[in-house]
Amino acid sequence: MQPNDPGNDEIAAFRHLIDASERVVALTGAGISTESGIPDFRGPNGLWTRVKPITYQEFVASEDARMEDWRRRFVMNETFAAAKPNAGHRGLVEMAESGRLAMVVTQNIDGLHQRAGLGSEQVIEIHGNSTRGRCVECAAFMSLADVRRMIDETGASPRCACGGLVKAAIISFGERMPSDALSAATRFAAAADLFIVIGSSLLVQPAARLPLIAKQSGASLVIVNRETTPLDAEADLILHRPIGAVFADLYPQLVN
Repeated sequence: MQPNDPGNDEIAAFRHLIDASERVVALTGAGISTESGIPDFRGPNGLWTRVKPITYQEFVASEDARMEDWRRRFVMNETFAAAKPNAGHRGLVEMAESGRLAMVVTQNIDGLHQRAGLGSEQVIEIHGNSTRGRCVECAAFMSLADVRRMIDETGASPRCACGGLVKAAIISFGERMPSDALSAATRFAAAADLFIVIGSSLLVQPAARLPLIAKQSGASLVIVNRETTPLDAEADLILHRPIGAVFADLYPQLVN
């Protein structure tokens, strides 16, 4: 960034808000993952514009749908495994290590926040996590290695020890959002003194309500997103810049 770059003022203002805060909550969306090379799902050119998603109801009703869903999941997770956390992910780890980050609420299912160094207790995955399976009956988790082994051995979709179907541990279309994750995200938003939106279009509910809950509870609101969002008018600071560049400016040690 050049000395007279107007972005300097934005970064200085962002740094001031962080330094003045004790309970930072971040909401991350697809934008932070696309900068790591993971395709967008919902955008104008997203995956769901080219491939019809398999709904929860279809998964439960059809073995063919289950096998196709797992085939897609294995391909998708190869992309996730090849992706590396970027400066945005690592910047949140820096914020956590400073003691200011209370929670990351993410709409992403790729596990990159944990791979960057955040503990599972520091991340609420409101749309789930694609890097493991979960029984639809008893909610027991199953590793993807065990899922693949069962499919290879039986030629059928995996089953839990309880007999229930195992699907990727994500919230599929047509599936109810987990109330415990959403309740926890709401509590953290209401207790925040700084709420940062990172790479979310704020078009998908219920996550899009969280910044307003924080704002109405007295938090400052920062939005870091390349495009405008419906809540830009509510923000105290907006940075329409690449996420990695913003956090590299905030934390220069990330690029050393």
